[in-house]
Amino acid sequence: MAAGAAVAARRLLLLRHSRHPHLLPKHQFSSSAAADGLDGRDGGRVKIFDRDLKRRHRDRAAWAMRENDALLDAVADNLLDRLEDCRKAFPSALCMGGAAGAVRRLLRGRGGIEKLTMMDMSEDMVKKWRELENAAEDGLETNFIVGDEEYLPIKENSQDLIMSCLGLHWTNDLPGAMIQCRLALKPDGLFLAAILGGETLKELRIACTIAQMEREGGISPRMSPLAQVRDAGNLLSRAGFALPGVDVDRYTVKYNSALELVEHLRAMAETNALFQRNPILKRDTALATAAIYQSMFGLEDGTIPATFQVIYMTGWKEHSSQQKAKRRGSATVSFSDIRKEFGSNQE
Repeated sequence: MAAGAAVAARRLLLLRHSRHPHLLPKHQFSSSAAADGLDGRDGGRVKIFDRDLKRRHRDRAAWAMRENDALLDAVADNLLDRLEDCRKAFPSALCMGGAAGAVRRLLRGRGGIEKLTMMDMSEDMVKKWRELENAAEDGLETNFIVGDEEYLPIKENSQDLIMSCLGLHWTNDLPGAMIQCRLALKPDGLFLAAILGGETLKELRIACTIAQMEREGGISPRMSPLAQVRDAGNLLSRAGFALPGVDVDRYTVKYNSALELVEHLRAMAETNALFQRNPILKRDTALATAAIYQSMFGLEDGTIPATFQVIYMTGWKEHSSQQKAKRRGSATVSFSDIRKEFGSNQE
């Protein structure tokens, strides 16, 4: 077991993590970090994530991803289930980033989609999808474009449906990206998204924090892609969506070792992309992280669990046919009258 931990730790050392080989650290950055993340082309807007590095992660994942990933398939299938709850069809649809490949494979006619556009910031990923599409035989018209969710290259009022499966949590301006999605939707168009939540990889974060405290006497700054999603319902409203809906699922995946977990994160392009990242993970810290993970969370069968929290969001572009709340103060019956009536019945 010690040998396995050592092998896992050596592989962890190869990753460009900021002393914590995990996906979702806590949100905290100093003024100097903010200054390092300024982008003059965007008027000095603070950038937390390195989108160019994330694109390279996606390039690597295009050739490292599993043909069938149980986790990605489960999330994609759950997202697509929401289309079956809708009575209307969505002739034109955009699916962008993340696990879009799994969404395409599991679509199976749901949503009445006639024309699907698949978009990713990675040219290699788009190339991979195009190769897989050649083997598809469902007759769905599918187009492929290279584009970034932060600068959506889609015309306004052009899509009936926009889907993002595990991709938007790495954007620097999530509300802005969602606003662009709303603008690209036709009236009464549907926005569906699944993003990783703050409980994701909590076991790895705990193990790494303890290891850093023991080996280095402190922990490095931590920030989460989901720090901006403390209230997903409010986020949808801020982006201008009508009839917002949010629900959360948790998936537990078992791995034979920390090495296998890291390999899976690499295959999903979910490794660290912070601007203020430390490319060096000390060997002692990596060894301690692997050992602590196994000792604290190891199961009886020798495997280790990893938690993935997924937040599902649903929103509609406004349309006159949608139900709307009544104007405030327009009620004709007071709550006190209702309470008296139903209270007397109960007695």
